[in-house]
Amino acid sequence: MKDLSKYPFEIRPLSKEEGGGYMISFTDFSECISDGETIAEAIENGMDALQETIAALECLELPVPEPDSGGTHSGKFMQRVPKSIHSRLIMRAKQEGVSMNSLVISMLAESLGKRETV
Repeated sequence: MKDLSKYPFEIRPLSKEEGGGYMISFTDFSECISDGETIAEAIENGMDALQETIAALECLELPVPEPDSGGTHSGKFMQRVPKSIHSRLIMRAKQEGVSMNSLVISMLAESLGKRETV
């Protein structure tokens, strides 16, 4: 069994609408999440979930990501935006002569690049 303590995780508070407490997610496993009333409980529950996720992958003879490998992210995400923003993106993409997807990817990459250099 892998050393679970080497896998990075993120913890965020859950809103009252989400049930309160804290949620833990593992950056190397896109589908492994858990929660708890306290941060300590979220970590404990998360480690149990991580152990079960790794065991399931091994049982199915699927690859288990190495710690801090960037995980199993597909590179695909969907985001709903207001109609006005959607319209502006379409118009801008037409002006640039590119697809809306290409435009948004360029905008995201440029934004992330600026943020990282600050």
